[in-house]
Amino acid sequence: MRAMPAETRRVLLAKPRGYCAGVDRAVQTVELALERFGAPVYVRKQIVHNTHVVQELERRGAIFVEETEEIPEGSVVIFSAHGVAPVVRSEAKDRQLRTIDATCPLVTKVHNEARRFAAQGYDILLIGHEGHEEVIGTTGEAPGHIHLVDGPADSDSVEIRDPAKVAWLSQTTLSVDETNETVTALRERFPQLLDPPSDDICYATQNRQAAVKQIASKSDVVIVVGSRNSSNSVRLVEVAKDAGARASYLVDDASAIEPSWVADAMTVGVTSGASVPEELVAGVLARLAETGFGAVEEIEVVPERMVFALPPELRKPRAG
Repeated sequence: MRAMPAETRRVLLAKPRGYCAGVDRAVQTVELALERFGAPVYVRKQIVHNTHVVQELERRGAIFVEETEEIPEGSVVIFSAHGVAPVVRSEAKDRQLRTIDATCPLVTKVHNEARRFAAQGYDILLIGHEGHEEVIGTTGEAPGHIHLVDGPADSDSVEIRDPAKVAWLSQTTLSVDETNETVTALRERFPQLLDPPSDDICYATQNRQAAVKQIASKSDVVIVVGSRNSSNSVRLVEVAKDAGARASYLVDDASAIEPSWVADAMTVGVTSGASVPEELVAGVLARLAETGFGAVEEIEVVPERMVFALPPELRKPRAG
């Protein structure tokens, strides 16, 4: 295919980009734990779903494991940003592990809601993806009350005890639009379906989806920077296509970009998942600039200013 003239080519860069507050907190937790306690520090599951972040922390002395039974007794263990079920905390206590909880506060909020609804006798319809760490952790808070609903199609088969006592919660990294569709379908079956006290979908997930909608309709191709096991990154690819992009691709970094994707494009949209380091986005922009996409226009829909406190074990003591 004939490449477009360089002067007509541009990049629409969706902001926000870089770490969201929950990811920043989780990564800092591992970094500070390594400084304070020395290597190795164990992390149950990937601290966040980004290949480059995990590899860099491994280089610095973090050891990632699947289960607590793999960790030597008495060691320091960090729980990932996606949260854990209560049984995991019990297992860590039995092994006398020194635990540091890096669970995103927004995930903790969902856990608290699950316990509260369960204590009131509600069946809980948890909208999310089977097998995702966050879903497993939330389900563990009230296993006798929670029913997984993986998209609108699942709404037809879910069974509950009392249609008058049913509530819904969601995984924090879902597509906003698909979640709303699922809730609508569930409410048709259960008119008394109770909403969570506040929105469960992470603010960073919502902001990035809103931004990609802005650029997708103006872009021939949208490139999403993020790892394949990152739910919020995968959702951005879907949102971009639904919002009008001719094509959308997920890449871990600039090396994964195929020249054919942009060969006949005039406008390329670029966005990134909430756990993607800023330097990976910069690398993608540099790669695109090499192929004629030198002009970059930033599109910001919602500024992000959220900050979360570090786990108490790693906070600096107050002066005096």
